[in-house]
Amino acid sequence: MTQKTALIIEDDRNIAELLRLYMEKDGFSVLTAGDGRAGLKLFADTSPAIVLLDLMLPLTDGWEVCREIRAQGRTPVIMITAKTETFDKVQGLEMGADDYIGKPFDMKEVMARVHAVLRRAGGGDKPRRLAFDNLVIDMDSFTLTVGGKAVDTPPKELELLYHLASLPNRVFTRNQLLDEVWGFDYFGDSRTVDVHVKRLREKLEGISELWSLKTVWGVGYKFESHA
Repeated sequence: MTQKTALIIEDDRNIAELLRLYMEKDGFSVLTAGDGRAGLKLFADTSPAIVLLDLMLPLTDGWEVCREIRAQGRTPVIMITAKTETFDKVQGLEMGADDYIGKPFDMKEVMARVHAVLRRAGGGDKPRRLAFDNLVIDMDSFTLTVGGKAVDTPPKELELLYHLASLPNRVFTRNQLLDEVWGFDYFGDSRTVDVHVKRLREKLEGISELWSLKTVWGVGYKFESHA
């Protein structure tokens, strides 16, 4: 089995060491960086399988590090931070973090979430690139192409569309989508799914008659394909 590489970007040496010890014990090869700038350089040089990211970092903060990582692809990112207000969690997840863990934390929970995020990122047998009439969803390059043109799409919108389109005509409840796309016990309410679907529809309206994002009243949503 190929050893997975984990990158820990954390300026608290004690926390970084604790994370490193547990992840190495679990079979990971671990790299650490004490500031955001060094973390981004290690990320570019090594292409790790997962990043554990503090937010309050010197030189370049965790928000900017997450933006840079997302601009380069879909490497899983778990934010581990003392910033545990709901606003910070929402911002981190909307920015494209795959999970958000508050300090202090339990290492068994951290490792469980690491494995859960990696399982989701693996995608099972689902193709990473989906193509429909006038629509291409590419999760390797993390791009959405509509009518032959690239459309700027926030990470969670793209993940939601990919999840729906990877199983055409299957109906998902809002809670299923929160669990399977956001990937955690959501602390807000299911209306966040409605907001994301509305934004996607604005991007996709009138593009094709062969597929559509459908509301199944009283249940949830589906990507309906007529092809």
